Amino acid sequence: MRVTRFGRAMSTIAALSMLAGCGGGGSTTGSGIAVVAPTSSSGSTPAADANGNANIEIAGCSLRERQDWAFAQLKEWYLFPDTLPASLDPSGYSTVQAYVDALTATARGQRKDRNFTYLTSIKSEDSYYGTGANAGFGVRLSYETAGRVFVAESFEGAPALAAGIDRGTEILAVGTTPDNLQNVGDLIAANGAQGVTDALGPTTAGTSRVLRVSTGGVVSTVTLTKTDYSMTPVSNRYGAKIITEGGKQYGYVNLRTFISTADPALRDAFAQFRAAGVTDIIVDLRYNGGGLVSIAELMGDLMGGNRDASDTFDWTMYRTEKQTSNSTRYFKNQPQSIAPTRIAFIGSGGTASASELVINAMRPYLRSNAALIGTNTYGKPVGQIAVDKSTCDDRLRVVAFSLKNADRDGDYYDGLASKMEASCQAGDDLAYPMGDPREASTRSALDFLQGKSCTRIGASGGIGTLAIKAKPRELIVPADASTAQRETPGLF
Repeated sequence: MRVTRFGRAMSTIAALSMLAGCGGGGSTTGSGIAVVAPTSSSGSTPAADANGNANIEIAGCSLRERQDWAFAQLKEWYLFPDTLPASLDPSGYSTVQAYVDALTATARGQRKDRNFTYLTSIKSEDSYYGTGANAGFGVRLSYETAGRVFVAESFEGAPALAAGIDRGTEILAVGTTPDNLQNVGDLIAANGAQGVTDALGPTTAGTSRVLRVSTGGVVSTVTLTKTDYSMTPVSNRYGAKIITEGGKQYGYVNLRTFISTADPALRDAFAQFRAAGVTDIIVDLRYNGGGLVSIAELMGDLMGGNRDASDTFDWTMYRTEKQTSNSTRYFKNQPQSIAPTRIAFIGSGGTASASELVINAMRPYLRSNAALIGTNTYGKPVGQIAVDKSTCDDRLRVVAFSLKNADRDGDYYDGLASKMEASCQAGDDLAYPMGDPREASTRSALDFLQGKSCTRIGASGGIGTLAIKAKPRELIVPADASTAQRETPGLF
């Protein structure tokens, strides 16, 4: 049994985790994973994957046993126990997830749990959080309801960027061969964004698709094959740099996702800022759906060079009968820490969970010197524990606690825009790289740091919406999103 970041071991849960992406993804503290002994069973019963599909024979892994196990964990740990039914017959539900959805329906209707409680694979989740391992084309996609799909970001070391597909590329059609290409507009008209997801195929290495794309107005047809690659959490192209304007230097760091390999990358970025004497920074989290608490805490520490060891980063609060698990995390000065005077956080509807935790944690200390730039964030002030039924490769992510800042303020289910003392509306301009002073959100962030006026973000601007040249766009998150797709919304 491992000790959690809260400084204690727990009898049933070996480690706690929190902060999923806007699609409902989970994350870990980096100090261990929850392990719960599988339900006992006599004889062998069909095992099943995270979607309830039978595969091999393993004791204790029948659909009914897994459903009963999931309900037991919810009754034990769920943050909103009053919303759970006293009992619910699982026989009418064909998967574990469908049953979990039914059990948490009331909380979801109250917007307290927007698909944050879910079942996933232990193996795939551990792989993603440890190294960013993922199978795909290596792009982040957003779509317009009018029927257009764009590449919002392309990842290094993946097939799409190698084929010249990068931020701003429009995907016009998808097929398995050049002869059966389907127009993206028709796919969206028929089945919404899920139609595009279905056309792009499963997240398995070796899956090939033919795409008709438009890059800079030049239309071409390319064949891409999904491969295994590891995501770089801070891009080596634009992820960390110093921008000089008017004789002053501003730090810029773009964190794609909170995974373990972000630790050295963030330290390197802030060491660069510290060496240059930078005190005004842009933290770009516009597409960041969350991830490891340990990395969120590190990011706070790196911006806490002027914080005392008694200054609170966050309060973790469980339901009444679990209050012995409550904890407080304080700032810890790091060798690379800086003492910022102003921070511009770039956010959007894709900014969720660990990203929101970092922004909220800095509010009590910077007040109007911290601003949200772009659009409203997603709104996830709650965290999950991870409970494992390892025999079945089941990991249940259970919403079990809320997160509050030093002011004990954490009620931002509708996003952070209305909580911020300063905010500036801005679009997401795909014509320029993120971090380019000409790009709309980066430009607005620099203007804020320079003391220029702007128009506040309206909290009612829409959950999950990105403004791109006045046209609403959303990151595409599949209905059966993988762990990587939950934490990195738009990932394919």
